[in-house]
Amino acid sequence: MLTMPNFLQRTALCSCLLLALLTLTGPGANAQTNSAAASSGRNFIVAVVDTAPITNLDVQRRVAQMRQQMTAQARSASTPANLMREALERLIDEKAQLQFAKETGVDVDAAAVEQAEQRLAAQSQITVDELHKKAKAEGTSITQLRQDLRDQLTLQRLAERNVPARIKISDVEIAQAMQERQTQSANTNPTVELGHILIAVPETASPAQVAALQAKAESTLARLRKGESFVAVAKDVSEGAERDKGGLMGARPADRYPSLFVDATQKLAVGELSNIVRSGAGFHILKLVSKQGNAVATITETRARHILLRLSSQLSPAAARAQLAGYKRQIEAGKADFAKLAQEHSQDASGPNGGDLGWVAPGMFVPEFETVMNALKIGEIADPMVSRFGVHLIQVLARREAPITERELRELVRNKLRDSKYEETYQIWAQEMRGRAYVEYRDAPQ
Repeated sequence: MLTMPNFLQRTALCSCLLLALLTLTGPGANAQTNSAAASSGRNFIVAVVDTAPITNLDVQRRVAQMRQQMTAQARSASTPANLMREALERLIDEKAQLQFAKETGVDVDAAAVEQAEQRLAAQSQITVDELHKKAKAEGTSITQLRQDLRDQLTLQRLAERNVPARIKISDVEIAQAMQERQTQSANTNPTVELGHILIAVPETASPAQVAALQAKAESTLARLRKGESFVAVAKDVSEGAERDKGGLMGARPADRYPSLFVDATQKLAVGELSNIVRSGAGFHILKLVSKQGNAVATITETRARHILLRLSSQLSPAAARAQLAGYKRQIEAGKADFAKLAQEHSQDASGPNGGDLGWVAPGMFVPEFETVMNALKIGEIADPMVSRFGVHLIQVLARREAPITERELRELVRNKLRDSKYEETYQIWAQEMRGRAYVEYRDAPQ
């Protein structure tokens, strides 16, 4: 239920972001634009695409949205004239695509619009009623809000139907990309094994205690440099999780280690020791035990489980969040079992299996779900999060590095190439859509 074709993920995600921009502009932005346009009598037609008009008010609304987006992204705004021109051109492109969607039977029903409305409210952590009030306060009627949502969903579906089929990937391109990937992996992400000794520093440690622990770390490093066994010393003094293994952390790709450890050891030769490394946990001593190019392509697979509650007229985003937050508190307090709650309440096909989604590779889940999942530590449960499917409670059970077959690697490379070509292909298609339409620009009334 959570999966989608890799090459559509970007389109869908961009669409979700655009929906938010369309309706949740800065406080009073649309209201101010409406008021200014009305008071000055400047709500006139500036362009016609086939038979669909674009008004000055439409352009002003889009300019306000673009300005907010630039502010959120810390981008410098263009001149007012350039923003007006860009906003108008975007609106013309969208009108041309919407006309083509109408001609080819691409439509969005009321149920899909309602679901989009619920998702938009959930993403903003407000109710649908609060969303309506916010829209009205910003000068957007409920009817206009829903039409904006319908238009954006239509544009998304139209692009999904037409753009991916145009992207062509040759066998030569795949072979070249595979070779580049393997070479880069061997050079930039070698497989390494580190030895680790931790002298822990409590958060409440006084300066005197910190100094004493630092002295202990320095004396430990001196023992190692005099030739004592790293394994023996680690078992003797380390407070790290690897103590019983003599501090050995196991061979893994370098990017699976903390960046602090990578930075401290990347210039070491095999067998060499690092200087003392300070972190929030304490003082670390590291040894580069082994290092080799990652000749075998691997991916990080994650095993997770979740509880899904679907939004409906009977279950609001706020209620779903509250329900799942309650489940999380029960689980963390040891009063409930995640798997049992999933079996009883989850509305996903994984529910009967305790919410277990099995081992999955990157790109198998929709982006909003995967982003939250990837940020979790093993065993950790995220706060309830919203996807296009509803509201989820996610727990990561395990992670592993898994080799992938040549066939799997080819498919992974193919998808990445397709993703890289999507924007260019989309722009060409959009220009074709515009070329089909009759566009008439109109001057402002004198």
